[in-house]
Amino acid sequence: MVFLDGYYFNKYLVIQFSSTVGEFVGFTEFGVRAVRGKVDIFCKHNAVQYEPAIHDKAVAPVVKLSLVKKGDSRRPSLLMCSAYDFYPEQIKVSWLRNGTLVTDVTSTEKMPNGDWYYQIHTEQEYIPKAGEKISCMVEHAGFSKPMIYDWSKREDSDIPI
Repeated sequence: MVFLDGYYFNKYLVIQFSSTVGEFVGFTEFGVRAVRGKVDIFCKHNAVQYEPAIHDKAVAPVVKLSLVKKGDSRRPSLLMCSAYDFYPEQIKVSWLRNGTLVTDVTSTEKMPNGDWYYQIHTEQEYIPKAGEKISCMVEHAGFSKPMIYDWSKREDSDIPI
C-alpha cells in the first residue's frame, strides 16, 4: 500500500507526503504537522484494518502461447509465452523441450499494468522437429501447482490446434 497526500494553493504544490519515501515535503511547518496528523489517523489505521484482507490474496495469471516468427527445418521459429493480470508480482516462467528445462530463453522484466496486476513475456527460439514437444511452465501463488502449457501445431504449419 502507498499513501500519497498533496495540498495545492493557487495551482502550486504546497506540501506532499509519500509513504514510499517516508518523508514530508512542505513549505511551512504547519503543513508538515497537518500531514503527519493525517498519516497517523488515516493511513496507519486503515493499513492495519485492510492489510489482512489483501495481503495474502493471489490472482492467477492468464497465460497465452503465441507464434511470433514462423520457421522451418533450417530457420528457427520464435514462440512467446505471456502471463497477464497476475498478483502478487512473484512469478517464474520456464520453457520445457520434451519435458527438459531449456536455459536459452529471452524474458522481459515483470511489468506493472498500473492496476496492481503484472505481466511478463518470455520467448523461446527453436527449430521445429517432428514429434518434439515445447511447453511453457508457469509457477505462481495463484496456482496450487506449476501449470504447464503445451505448444501444439498442425503437421503442415505452426498454427496452434
